[in-house]
Amino acid sequence: MIELKRLYKSFEDKDVLQDINTMFENGKTNLIIGQSGSGKTVLMKCIVGLFDPTSGKVLYDGRDFVRMTKRERTQLRREMGMIFQGAALFDSMSVLENVMFPLDMFSDQSYKERRRRAEYCLDRVNLLDAVDKFPGEISGGMQKRVAIARAISLNPRYLFCDEPNSGLDPKTSLVIDELIHSITQEFQTTTIINTHDMNSVMGIGEHILYIYKGHAEWEGTKDEVVNSDNKRLNDFIFASDLFRKVKEVEIAELH
Repeated sequence: MIELKRLYKSFEDKDVLQDINTMFENGKTNLIIGQSGSGKTVLMKCIVGLFDPTSGKVLYDGRDFVRMTKRERTQLRREMGMIFQGAALFDSMSVLENVMFPLDMFSDQSYKERRRRAEYCLDRVNLLDAVDKFPGEISGGMQKRVAIARAISLNPRYLFCDEPNSGLDPKTSLVIDELIHSITQEFQTTTIINTHDMNSVMGIGEHILYIYKGHAEWEGTKDEVVNSDNKRLNDFIFASDLFRKVKEVEIAELH
C-alpha cells in the first residue's frame, strides 16, 4: 500500500501539486488520470522519488520515503518495478538479457537461477520464444511485454507504469492492460498507472484518481466514474467516444 498525506510540490513560485491525500492499495490497478499539465506526471515522479515533494508524506506500507536516507531509498527502490512509456529496452541486449539486467544488478543468485527467473517472467508474458531476439526485431507491443517481464523480474511489491499503452493499437493495448491487471492480482503488487487511455480506465480501473490543476479532484472506481456528477471529470472523460457511448446506452436503458 502507498499512502500520500498532504502532498505539495512547487517549482519556484508555481504550485504544481496541492494537498494530495489518497491511498493506493495492493492487489489493485490504481490509475492516475488528468489532462496534460494537470500534475499527474509530477505526482508519479514524487511517488517514486524522482522529485522531492515540497511538503507532505509518501508512505510505503508506513515507511515515509520523503524522510528516508539515501541508503534506505536505495533499498526501497529494489522493491519497485518500472514500466516506462517507451519500453526503454537496451537495443544492444537480447530480450533475455534485458529481463536479466535488474537481476544481474541487484540479485546475488547464480547465473542459472537468474536465467531461470528471467525465463519464467518471459513465459508469464508469453514471450519465451523470443529470448534470443533483439528489441529492434520485435513489435512495439512485444517490447512492452518485455518491459513488463523486466519490471517483475525482482518480484516487486510496487509496480509503476507510465503510459504503458502509448503508441500501441487498441487491440494490443487491451492485451497490455489485462497483463498488468493479472500480474497485479497474482503478485498482489501495489500498481500505479499514469494514463490518458480511457479504455484502460473502463477496463482495469479498480481505483481511479483524477487530477485537475494539481488537486485531487475525484476518486472512485471504473463503475462509478461514468455516473459521476463532477462536471470537470465529465468534461474530461466524455471527450472520449467510448465514454460518451457508454453514457448514452445507460440513459437509454433508464428510459
